[in-house]
This record gives sequence, C-alpha cells and structure tokens, in this order.
Amino acid sequence: MLLTQFLLLAAILFSIGVYGVIVRKNGVLVLMSVELMLNAVNINLIAFSTYHGLGGQVFALFVIAVAAAEVGVGLAIVLLIYRNRRSVDIDQLDELKG
Repeated sequence: MLLTQFLLLAAILFSIGVYGVIVRKNGVLVLMSVELMLNAVNINLIAFSTYHGLGGQVFALFVIAVAAAEVGVGLAIVLLIYRNRRSVDIDQLDELKG
C-alpha cells in the first residue's frame, strides 16, 4: 500500500475526531473523539516509520501510554462531574470557568 493511503485514512480519522470534540456535548463522547485523534496520529507515526525508519514506532508507544493516562484521568473527571451534577453535558458546566 502507498503512504498516501495511510495518510488519507489518518486525516479522515483526525477530522472526524476534531468534529466530535467541537460538536459533542457529552463528556464521554468528547473523550472518545480525543482518542480517535490520538489513533490517527499513531497511524501517521507507524506509516512514516514503515517508510523511513524505526523511530515512529517508539513514539507511537508513547502516544498509546499518554492515551491510556488520558482515559484514566478523563473518566475520573467525568464520573465526578456526573456524581455532582447528574449530567455529563459539557455546556452545563460552569464550575471550571476561571
């Protein structure tokens, strides 16, 4: 397969993720959209690594580790918001405003 096919797939996934972060009001769906964007970055790193060297695979492992930490912290925040507000609607949150 060509490199451009992988890059096109990653660009489509990243665009869907950005759309999900901008449009969604549910906190869990926003976290899922961020995960989709991180997976698109991983596809790019692995594709470039296949064509140019091994460094991208190491960075992809770091991205996976960061994604796992983001899921843990993000779900904890969403659960605390749900426990206090009985809703995970992001538009209703005003406690986080500075």
